[in-house]
Parts: sequence; structure tokens; C-alpha cells
Amino acid sequence: MERGTNDGVNDGVTERTILERIIDSRDRTVGGGSAAALAGGMAAGLAGLVARLSESGDFGLSSERCRALADEVDALAAQLQQGAYADADAYRAVVDAYRLPHDDPASESSREAAIQRAMVGAATVPRDNARAAHHVWGLCIELEGASNPNASSDLAVALLLAKTAVIGCVANIEINLPLIKDQATADELQREATSLRGSLAARAQLDPTEEGQ
Repeated sequence: MERGTNDGVNDGVTERTILERIIDSRDRTVGGGSAAALAGGMAAGLAGLVARLSESGDFGLSSERCRALADEVDALAAQLQQGAYADADAYRAVVDAYRLPHDDPASESSREAAIQRAMVGAATVPRDNARAAHHVWGLCIELEGASNPNASSDLAVALLLAKTAVIGCVANIEINLPLIKDQATADELQREATSLRGSLAARAQLDPTEEGQ
């Protein structure tokens, strides 16, 4: 989330989609956290596509499970799309907190409290997005070898995007932790980040084809 406070906001920026903001290198109001969440949303959309293309039940999963899985990832896709906007909002909250006046002890104390709230939010939002992306990744794995082979490339991309989303969201948790003064909160966020990353590594050890992805 560290991108400086020169946010490059211009008139109408809030009317652009999060994707348009991410791919605009001059827009400093979004970054890796939003991109990672959006990658998770795209992974979910592709997983839903694969599940719906497998509804005949001829590929390993029942028709009922394919429909249920598709509905589940559709909800996760919407959640992660909103999570991409939420990450940008969390960054904005940090910028706004640092801009608060601090001319006397009272305003300094108020500013510091606002900064701490914002920093916790800046780590919590990608934590929530990482959880959702990890869920998508797990559902993609469920589809492996049990879905329409004609959509195998779509599933391969979904798996890569979901994995990237988890890793990217975890990175955005961890970059904010040194600035959180509540050590118990920071430690809990670090434990979950480590667990989420570790599950990806464990999967790669079980499946050599995952190496290098």
C-alpha cells in the first residue's frame, strides 16, 4: 500500500472502474492490493464459467455440485470486486489520517489514533480479500480433473489468478504490519497471512506441477 501521499486524484476519477484506475500509472490511489483482489474476482468468474460448462455431470462432479459451486464463486467474484474498491478506500483513509492537523498535543493524539485505525484497516481489507481469494483457489482445485476438459485452459488461468491474488493480498497485509502499534493485532494478522501463504506452498509440495507457478 505504500505509494506516497501524492495521490494524483483528478476530477471524475471516482467515476472510473477500478480496473481503469489500476492500469492508469498516474493514478496513485490504487495499487497492488486492489489489483490482487481484482485478480481473485477474475479467477472466480472463470471458475464459475468452468463449473457451468460442466453441469452435465459427465466430468466428475455432479450437476448439482457444479451449479452450487458456480453460484458460490459468483458471490465471491462480486465480493472481491468490491474488495478491490475497499482496498483503494483503505489507502485513502491512511492518506487522510496523515493529513490531519497535529499542531498541539490534543490534535497530535487524535491524529495518531486516526492513523492507527487506518493502518489496521489497511491490513484488514487485504486480509479479507486474501480469505476470499483463497476460497476461490480451493474451489478451482476442486474443479481440477472433474470439469469439462474443453475449459481446461480457463481453469488453468483461474488457478493462476487465484494463487496470485492470495499472494498479492498477503503481501499487502504484511507491508502495513510494522506501522501497527497494537502488537496483538499485528501478530494475529501476521499469523493468518503466514497460514494463507503456507497453504499454497503445501499444495505445491504435494503437486510438482504447481512449482514455478
